[in-house]
Amino acid sequence: MELFFTYLRRRRGDIFIFLLFCGVFCFCFFLCRLPVRAVVYPTLLCALIGAGFILYDFLRVRKRHENLIEIQGLTAAMISALPDPESVESADYQEIIHGLQRETIESEAEFSARYRNMTEYYTLWAHQIKTPITSMRLTLEKEDTALSRKLTSDLFQIEQYVDMVLAFVRLDSDFSDFVFKEQDVDKIVKQAAAKFSAEFIERGLKLNYTPAGLTAVTDDKWLSFVIEQLLSNALKYTREGGIKIYSEGPGTLCIEDSGIGIDPADLPRVFEKGYTGCNGRSDRRASGIGLYLCKRICDKLGIGISISSEFNKGTVVRLNLKHYNLRAE
Repeated sequence: MELFFTYLRRRRGDIFIFLLFCGVFCFCFFLCRLPVRAVVYPTLLCALIGAGFILYDFLRVRKRHENLIEIQGLTAAMISALPDPESVESADYQEIIHGLQRETIESEAEFSARYRNMTEYYTLWAHQIKTPITSMRLTLEKEDTALSRKLTSDLFQIEQYVDMVLAFVRLDSDFSDFVFKEQDVDKIVKQAAAKFSAEFIERGLKLNYTPAGLTAVTDDKWLSFVIEQLLSNALKYTREGGIKIYSEGPGTLCIEDSGIGIDPADLPRVFEKGYTGCNGRSDRRASGIGLYLCKRICDKLGIGISISSEFNKGTVVRLNLKHYNLRAE
């Protein structure tokens, strides 16, 4: 009914002219002193014909409206044809739409080509830069001094930043290298934690790891990236105490730290891109990208991720590995 009333409002000019003509004819008949029946019958007949025309035109407009509603859900490239124009004005509008469609398709193709080139460039750059990183690590392994340990730790952070660039670029690319298999979560956690062993020792922090005994259908490389990012965040904001890794309930992996915690006002926004919050303003190294990437990757892996925290007491990150029922490839 709402569509019908909208139609009537848009046709009110035509309806007014029709009623005006009926009034003119009635007035002329009255001046000619014709019988009342000779005036009423033609008037009713014209009204009936007019109502029939309005009904027919409304049904035709409704069909066009439904077709256009279906087209609204399509992308510019998928719109093959619009309903036939019924006036010069609607034909002009369709020409404008077709012009915008061509412009949109060309812009999308250009953007896709640029994005593909950027992805290929940063992927190549990441692989190339890992060569000197590996060379420097091998050189530093031959020494065991405070300076070499510090440089090794800094080198590991550089490698993490490179991995973040790769993850950031690949997440929005047209291809995916996700390979889902049944994985031993404890093995992935141990490999990720081992990379931070030097930093734990150097800073005198404890790692309390209780094997979770969990298995999950996931991608080991991407899950490892998430765990490494969470451990890196935990270490960044933990001054004393340590970090605990344990299972909480069926399929839930917890990473808990005794760090400075997160302000309650920041908690709802920690997964937003670029959001650093109170801690980020005090620590200029924060980029607001790490947790954003973790959330994006977890969504693609079918893993639920949540954070609870008490300011100045610590933070707990929970990974629900049974969030979705995935099958191994």
